[in-house]
This record gives sequence, C-alpha cells and structure tokens, in this order.
Amino acid sequence: MTDIIRARIQEISELTSRIKSIRLVPEAGDKLPTAAPGAHIQVQLPDGGARDYSLVSFDNGAGPPESYTIAVQLEPKGQGGSRYMHELAVGDRVSFAPPKNSFPLEIAPAVFLAGGIGVTPLISMAAALQAANRPFTFHYTGRTASAMAYVAEVRERFNAVLHCDDDPQTALDLAAIIQAVTPEQHLYLCGPRGMIEAAKTAAEQAGIPSARIHFELFDSGAAESGDTAFEVEILSSGQVFTIPPDKTIVEVLEAAGVDVMYDCQRGDCGICQVDVISGTPDHRDVVLSETERDSGKVMQICVSRAKSPRLVLDI
Repeated sequence: MTDIIRARIQEISELTSRIKSIRLVPEAGDKLPTAAPGAHIQVQLPDGGARDYSLVSFDNGAGPPESYTIAVQLEPKGQGGSRYMHELAVGDRVSFAPPKNSFPLEIAPAVFLAGGIGVTPLISMAAALQAANRPFTFHYTGRTASAMAYVAEVRERFNAVLHCDDDPQTALDLAAIIQAVTPEQHLYLCGPRGMIEAAKTAAEQAGIPSARIHFELFDSGAAESGDTAFEVEILSSGQVFTIPPDKTIVEVLEAAGVDVMYDCQRGDCGICQVDVISGTPDHRDVVLSETERDSGKVMQICVSRAKSPRLVLDI
C-alpha cells in the first residue's frame, strides 16, 4: 500500500475497562491530512492485516491537524487487532493509510444515534454541526454507562441523551426516536449490527427517504457458529470456488485472482453488491432493504453467505 503515514503514540488514556483512547503524532517528515467528519484510518498490523478506526475530534479545527485520536475497544473474541492495539505503549510506532470517509456528513439538521463504540465518528460529526450552527440531537445507547466511552464529554458538549440497557427509565425507545425525526433532519446510525438493522427498518417504515438515512457498522464479518462451506460459480467464466466457513466470498475470489470491487468488508457500504443468478443468499449486510433481501436477486459478497449449496453470481 502506498502513501502510508508513519506515527508514534503520544498519549494513551483508559476510557473504560475495555476502551483506550490513543493519540497519534506524525513522525518527522510525515504530515497528517485534514480529515472530514466521519473519516477513519486503517492501521497496519504486524501480521500484514489492517483495522479501521474512526477519528475522534471534539474540536473541528481548521487546517492540517497536529495529531489524530482514535478509540479502540478490546474484543476478546476478535481476530487480534484490538489486542495488538491495546498492548501498544506511549512512544511505540504505528503506520496507517491516509484518512478515508465512507460515512460522510451532510451539513444539515441531524439526529445521531450511537451504539457503544460507534459513538466515535458521530462525535466528529456533532462537533462539525455545532461549529456550523446547525441543530442536532444526539442519542447514545449502551449496556451500562460504565462501559460507554466519552459519556461525560458528549453530554456536556452536545447535550446527548444517554440510553442504558440496565436502567429502565433511560433504556432506548427506538420507535420514539424515529418518530421524532422531522422532514428536514438526516438520521445517522453507528454501532452494532442489531441496532442498525432495527433503526434502519423502523426509519424506512416511518417513510424517511433512504437519502436521509446514513449508517456505518461497527462490526466485522466474522464467521458465525454453524457456518458451513458452500460453492460460488462465476457466471462469466464458469469457475467454481468453495467458500469455507472462515473465509468470505471476497477473500476467496480475490485470492484466486478474480477482479471484485469492495471496500468496507463489513456489509455497510454497498460497493461489493452483485446480482444473484441462482441460489439463496444468507444476507448479513445492513445495506439492503427487506424487499431486496426477500427477492434474493442481489447480495453483498463481503459478508453474506449462502443458504443453498451453490450460488451463481453475475461476476
């Protein structure tokens, strides 16, 4: 990968028992590009992999930044990326790709709904709207306040409404939030798959146009219990590939030299969508509508799998 930025860790803060804030400053000769609200960086891992982390900014400052801040939640059952990040110390070096934004902000009235660590990109967005004197409401939900990062900051800066599962008086009322969205407001969702799917479905049923529903999934396409191998046939060539339980369609096809388009690898950007000629997809994205899912005619090959022994895809 080209244009890699080299940085060292200037500061580490314990936000919760599982979440660390990491401040990065560039090495001599490297500069940090200005990043739009909602942007993320892709940190390189020692094993050759990479992990995406949203940039956190309460300042919305103009001009090139002197540092980047990310927040990393430790995932004990993850693939090791968060564990590596949590083992880093002040002074350690890391490398990452320049910021990329697949979750852009419209400068318009907004409703933000953050779930857990999904609060990170929404902080930068709220700061930008605040600086632009645009109104917004900020809802932040999680299991318990002690497990949620930046609680005091988002309440003080953005008058955020906290929704905790362990407190019946503040527990998330998704229907009420969606019904309160006005015709001029944009809805921004970031968090775990279940929250995004429920909120997106409720918003669609409430008649909110898809152009005003924005989301980013803080989840991975990790294998699920019970996953089995299946076959994918490429319509253009007739090639057949076996997709094992621990690999995605994109991973297998790319390794075999098949040219496929993809980006997020979480099922929230829609770039890897392909037409399904035959077979039954097992949809695991948050992009498709219920009608599109039920049709079985399209799928996102970065995360979705198959319910049938074989899929024939228009690639």
